[in-house]
Amino acid sequence: METNPFIASQLYTNAQNAAKPAASGPSEGGNLFAKMADDFMATMRAGESTAIAGMTGKADAQTVVEALAASEIAIQTAVSVRDRVVEAYQEILRMPV
Repeated sequence: METNPFIASQLYTNAQNAAKPAASGPSEGGNLFAKMADDFMATMRAGESTAIAGMTGKADAQTVVEALAASEIAIQTAVSVRDRVVEAYQEILRMPV
């Protein structure tokens, strides 16, 4: 099984691009969010399959560690996005009507 050794840097770059303000309309932001969700799921699937390959002896330890590090970064990014959304929602709830 071949894995990309630059997954973590790609995820970091994607997270930076997602944090930039969109120059287009709101539809561009929706597409960007959908792409981030797809990237997250692909990273999680790749990490899971690499971990399984490592347990069966089909992948070396370095590949497994790289895949798990990429999965950890993806999860931290998803949690950060979730926290920001919850914070924004709570801020809206505190606004006087």
